[in-house]
Amino acid sequence: MAKRALVSVSDKTGLIDFVKKLVDAGIEIISTGGTKKAIEEAGLPVLSISDVTDFPEILDGRVKTLHPAVHGGLLAVRDNKEHMEAIKGLGIQTIDFVVVNLYPFKETISKPDVAYDDAVENIDIGGPSMLRSAAKNHRSVTVVCDPADYDVVAESLDANAEVPFELKQKLAAKVFRHTAAYDALIADYFTKQVGEEFPEKLTLTYERKQSLRYGENPHQMASFYSDPIKDESTIAAAKQLHGKELSYNNIRDADAALGIIKEFKQPAAVAVKHMNPCGIGIGASVNEAYDRAYEADPVSIFGGIVALNREVDAALAEKLHGIFLEIIIAPSYSDEAIAILENKKKNLRLLQVKFTDDNQEFAQYTSVRGGMLVQDLDTKGYADVEADLKVVTDRKPTEAEMESLKFAWTIVKHVKSNAIALVNDGRMVGMGGGQTNRVGAAKIALEEAGEKTKGAVLSSDAYFPMNDTVEEAAKAGITAIIQPGGSIRDQESIDMANKYNIAMVFTGMRHFKH
Repeated sequence: MAKRALVSVSDKTGLIDFVKKLVDAGIEIISTGGTKKAIEEAGLPVLSISDVTDFPEILDGRVKTLHPAVHGGLLAVRDNKEHMEAIKGLGIQTIDFVVVNLYPFKETISKPDVAYDDAVENIDIGGPSMLRSAAKNHRSVTVVCDPADYDVVAESLDANAEVPFELKQKLAAKVFRHTAAYDALIADYFTKQVGEEFPEKLTLTYERKQSLRYGENPHQMASFYSDPIKDESTIAAAKQLHGKELSYNNIRDADAALGIIKEFKQPAAVAVKHMNPCGIGIGASVNEAYDRAYEADPVSIFGGIVALNREVDAALAEKLHGIFLEIIIAPSYSDEAIAILENKKKNLRLLQVKFTDDNQEFAQYTSVRGGMLVQDLDTKGYADVEADLKVVTDRKPTEAEMESLKFAWTIVKHVKSNAIALVNDGRMVGMGGGQTNRVGAAKIALEEAGEKTKGAVLSSDAYFPMNDTVEEAAKAGITAIIQPGGSIRDQESIDMANKYNIAMVFTGMRHFKH
């Protein structure tokens, strides 16, 4: 008896060539709906699923393969005598190949303003059931859910239209990954529909975007996975215009730079090194903003990443071309800028990212040994605390100081805790991050800024436990401070600020970044 293949696909890429090879191998084709029509139009022989089940498709095609004649033919264990006698007695013929891909649920919910009923209608029931039945019985059934596997299956067919067990096993594993990811997307969609923030079960799914040469260090293996519902304003969706392949550390640093640059509506430039900003500038133009970012720390920017929120023109490209950078991120580049940056810079990565008003509530996932921490991304900024700001010192900040404090508070949340950021003249001039005590972070920032501390302002991601940070700032020439407040010793810091005529503002919100 000829072997049979059940073929039912939404994505018809490469389908006809593959089916022709199955037919040429003596395999009988069974199909449904639009897939059957496509096979018939190609002039290939095909049976209707109703010819197998002796039952019509019903409920607008919702029920067609959910039938014992299908699943009995898939699940019967071929070397189990009782199984084979049972299906023979019922007139059920075995099915040896299943070629199925699923209703386009991901593509449907990716559409703007997709209707709820459209999403529900694109939940496949019969497809996953066939795939899972075939994958469970993979010793006897070859199951193909990905058009990318058509060629390897066709090339592996032997004279008896059989496929090696090792390949069947790999294809079955892919099926279970495929259906798990499909179900995870559906679960996530419904969870969001009902507003469940932290469900009792959390199943995440990502798609491999890129295999990496290594991870954080050369002895660590790594790959880059992206959310299947892509946001165009992310590094995962960035278009690489030039340069060598991104590394693990490149991707993390680029993501950090993008997170900072998105804070600004006015022209801005950000330089990042090892996940921390080493220079941030704002200005009337992106060229001016870059100049300020560069001047803030012309040493640390070397070998770093620069993100800009306006198009890179030829004039700016000339400046960027003059130093060694790993990556440049921008919403667009002029043709002249690309030509300049590509010249003698074969490794410089140019990333184009679509900048949008990013109001999505992203979750942040952090793995720990044996588990996962989940939290909302810290999207709160100056606008969220502005109405509740408290000037706690005798002197109020000047208008210019308030603008600098706003800038300083915007950027300090992107520095690793304990975090101190200094701002002067539209640029970050000093940063102390990742220290085990706050005064130590302040000393690093002040030393880094040098003479640029004169007339600068200071921001802190959390409250001062003692007044020593204020005293260090005052001695260096800091004129205003912004911090959350909330320490039981706040008054000591306020008194120290008053002693040196520093204006100090409490925000009531901290920005720890561990």
